[in-house]
Amino acid sequence: MSFYRIKELPESDRPREKLLLLGEENLTDTELVAILLRTGIKGKNVIDLARELLLKFNGIEGISRASFKELSNFKGLGKAKAITLKAAIEIGRRSNAGSKATEITSPEDAFNVVSKFRFNSVEIFGIVTLNIKGEVINIHTISKGGVNFAHITPKEVFNPAIKDLSTGIILFHNHPSGNPQPSKEDIVITKKLTETAALLEINIIDHIILGKESFFSLKQENLL
Repeated sequence: MSFYRIKELPESDRPREKLLLLGEENLTDTELVAILLRTGIKGKNVIDLARELLLKFNGIEGISRASFKELSNFKGLGKAKAITLKAAIEIGRRSNAGSKATEITSPEDAFNVVSKFRFNSVEIFGIVTLNIKGEVINIHTISKGGVNFAHITPKEVFNPAIKDLSTGIILFHNHPSGNPQPSKEDIVITKKLTETAALLEINIIDHIILGKESFFSLKQENLL
């Protein structure tokens, strides 16, 4: 693979220039992290370094949970870059702390939180983690593209819930066909996950199936 320095890339592909041109909301996670890291290392530009960092820690959420030692020991980071990352993460945390938490009190509330996924052309399965007050902690995508529910393991589903210290979760997935009616498989897998959740003392509040114009709540229809 050829090694390109950032300055050798077209301006539209350079993270800082792209932010100025298109706005920060249009940058990928890799590009945002690259801006924080500022420089790469010998034989590896900053974008490649940021990409490897995200893969190592399973995304920005994983980076946010990593200790200073874990970050600084990652090859190519060191103390200075680790400090920058930890500071940026804390700024984000304090910003979120100042906003009002979203409370889930009905299937409609749950739908509103995940409705952005209803127009996806491929199936996405995920969970919404909740605290003891029923407030949203986070939204996690578990599987994307050609989801086969029989191959989604409880470990994949509940690992992020345990990390978030959540007491309840909402399952969700979309039907690209637009019809939110649950399949037999949807109901069977939901039951299996509910049984596992009971062992972990995590409550499955609902399973929301998203159609393009409507949704189906397994809880509301007494299928959960």
